[in-house]
Amino acid sequence: MNQTFIGITLVLISALVFIGSWKSFVKGKERQALLLLVLGGLFLRVFTASDFYLHDWDERFHALVAKNLIDNPLKPTLYKNPILDYDFRNWSGNHIWVHKQPLPLWTMAGSLALFGFNELALRLPSIVLSSLTIVLVFQIAKYFFNAKTGFFAAFLMAVNGLVVEITAGRVATDHPDVFFMFFILLGIFFAVKHIQLQKMIYCFLIGISLGCAILSKWLPAIIILPIWLLMALGSKKFSFKSLLISFLIICGIAFLIAAPWQFYIYERFPKEAAWEASFNWKHFTNVLDGREGSAFYFIDQIRINYGELVYLPLVWFVVKALKNLREVKYVVFLVWTLVPLLIFSLAQTKMQAYILFSAPAYFSITAHFFIWVLEAGKKLQKRWVTISIWILFLGLPLRYSIERIKPFDSKDRKPEWVQDLKTLEIGRSAKNVLFNYPHAIEAMFYTDMTVYEKLPSVTKIEELQLKGYTVFVFKDENIPKDVLNTPKVIFLDLIHPD
Repeated sequence: MNQTFIGITLVLISALVFIGSWKSFVKGKERQALLLLVLGGLFLRVFTASDFYLHDWDERFHALVAKNLIDNPLKPTLYKNPILDYDFRNWSGNHIWVHKQPLPLWTMAGSLALFGFNELALRLPSIVLSSLTIVLVFQIAKYFFNAKTGFFAAFLMAVNGLVVEITAGRVATDHPDVFFMFFILLGIFFAVKHIQLQKMIYCFLIGISLGCAILSKWLPAIIILPIWLLMALGSKKFSFKSLLISFLIICGIAFLIAAPWQFYIYERFPKEAAWEASFNWKHFTNVLDGREGSAFYFIDQIRINYGELVYLPLVWFVVKALKNLREVKYVVFLVWTLVPLLIFSLAQTKMQAYILFSAPAYFSITAHFFIWVLEAGKKLQKRWVTISIWILFLGLPLRYSIERIKPFDSKDRKPEWVQDLKTLEIGRSAKNVLFNYPHAIEAMFYTDMTVYEKLPSVTKIEELQLKGYTVFVFKDENIPKDVLNTPKVIFLDLIHPD
């Protein structure tokens, strides 16, 4: 079916669903409106995730590690069977892979085991969690502001181009960041419930969410704690003793969930664990993987990721917050947005998704400002003012969403080279090794072979043959003569990945 036709259909259906959601909300049908918001967001996420190949950064690495975890959940590996020497410090080519926390990888592995080795199964957990964030954003923004703010904040979450792209694995950091954002949101949601109902069970749930967030992407997850504490202190419903007990429960549960894995990898894979720990801290002191940027990188990036007008609501909110510091909601959202912005601006390595977990706060502040401006516009009784406000605050995010999702792009989403790998008969044997293949990581995901991008020496090839390996070489014009003349080497004329 024509790709452009599918894209046009997606846009039209999603638009109708979102319009239906708004009409339901206006009629007071809150649950129906929220369900339609989630459905519209789900359409966008499934469509964008329907790229039938693995994306370069970082999805292909996460995919291969997840696949390998199926056989041994306690031994995360990139090269499952490294037949060539490797540097354990090279996260993109090593054996033991503790470069990322394991929860997203375990979940992806479970999905692959249940639904087969395909791209949608790999992305399904992120699609589900990303869709659920729409509900969480609605509930949180509704609690702090009102239902209308919650609705528009949830809408912005549903259509945001960066969120949808990361869910689909198209851009760097992908699925771990979706998990991270979800569990931080879940922890804040349970914090809201704790304040509302004052039941200790929610402390356990906050702790579980915090522990899972740490197991998704490490220590920035602790932002849940100051947000919960500010809410609890502001509510004036808790004694010092009850707050202390709640704090200890939250931290204790989070520790029980997140710490065992850290102890395990230091015991089981000490050199890799120590190196990755030092590598994490180097993000603050060194530019890693070429991800550089100025101190204003994230201040500029929020314009790109959350809409060109984001500075207006932010400045308005900060000014309003400074005048109302006794109101908890203002302090909470200042912490949620400005603290990560400040901390990661000081880091030398910059990536747009580092502050993704603050996205729901930006959406909530933008929605709150949008409604305030809308009400002010209505008082002027100028219809053109109201229309302009709608276009600016909703039209721009929608335009950005279409730019990132690319529904009208005619690009091949099912490339032949991937289909070539999927149907490769020799790929079913773990005793086969392929050299000189440009997309080695993807090839190992789609096959059972060990695959390398470079050629080894003839001596190494002969050594592998003596060990019982069948050596294949991807055929191109750059193969040295000594390799061409090596006996029993099989040259493959596969489709070249462009």
